[in-house]
Amino acid sequence: MQLVKVGLCAFGMSGKVFHAPFLKEHPGFFMSAVVERSKEDSKKKYPDAEIYRSVEEMLENADIEVVVVNTPVQTHFEYVKMALDAGKNVIVEKPFTVTVSEAEELVNLAENKNLFLSVYQNRRFDRDYLQVQKVLAEGKLGNVRETEIRFDRFRTEPSGKEHKENPEQNGSGSMHDLGSHLVDQAVQLFGFPDKLFADVFSMKGEDFANDYFEILFYYKNDLRVRLKSSVFTKEEHFAYKIHGDKGSFLQERTDNQENELAAGTIPAYGKEWMEPLKESDGILTYLNENSETKRVLTSSEFGNYMNYYQQIYEHIVFGYALPSLGNEVVQNMKIIEAALESSKKGKIIELK
Repeated sequence: MQLVKVGLCAFGMSGKVFHAPFLKEHPGFFMSAVVERSKEDSKKKYPDAEIYRSVEEMLENADIEVVVVNTPVQTHFEYVKMALDAGKNVIVEKPFTVTVSEAEELVNLAENKNLFLSVYQNRRFDRDYLQVQKVLAEGKLGNVRETEIRFDRFRTEPSGKEHKENPEQNGSGSMHDLGSHLVDQAVQLFGFPDKLFADVFSMKGEDFANDYFEILFYYKNDLRVRLKSSVFTKEEHFAYKIHGDKGSFLQERTDNQENELAAGTIPAYGKEWMEPLKESDGILTYLNENSETKRVLTSSEFGNYMNYYQQIYEHIVFGYALPSLGNEVVQNMKIIEAALESSKKGKIIELK
């Protein structure tokens, strides 16, 4: 198996949970370099990875083919550009960059250098989202008229993370953070909207970046898609509510990969590594061919973030399609910018 050497730009929560475990367990990757500015936390689990004290030092000295930019979003543009200029392919954490113009410049640079640039949209590999895709593909709902996608949390106290909560930091707040997941999923399911209206603000007060948003997408076929997120949600809602002219589907947010990884679970390669659900997590109600109402409790199948890295590997080795390529995610960022503009101006924004 061809071995792809990878360098990790940081070893905080993102590196420890979402990237390093998969790079270690996938036989086609070798994490040969990691940036830790002062600590050496990676040595225990990844002793073969050379530690560098800066991204610049790693790019100058490490023998790597792919760089994972998993630093705060405010640094993404600088480090992705630096990596591309060094001739490295890049995986960048979401949100892609702070602004659309930054993202477009990086996409153009990658294309000019014949390098790939992929955004780590791991929520495309969540079990609940995959179940929604499956139900829509079955067509039992008929023509979808209305959809709501939520990503709620109960985090009423400040986290102390400046790059996420300081309103003076461009790119901070839930709209860029969780919004990048919800926007991506909505566009994957229904395409780019024609216009939108948004309400974005901070429930914790003006000293903090936005932690609440609600966006309404308008489509030419009269479909309405609503995206919503709040950090003051103690009781769970259905994460997905989809209504068509033949039925409805309600899906809970049940993917637990992040929690399992944070607890130290090792993600296996080539097989499922999560425990199966003990109870159903969805409700499908629809009219059958005899116009009889059917109500079915559904259970989503496994999600697996390893599939993202498998697709990256297959792109490198076999030339298969690249997952969440940069110029695709740029479109999502245009929606995020338009949502912030809509909320500020209090009006519907037309999208091109």
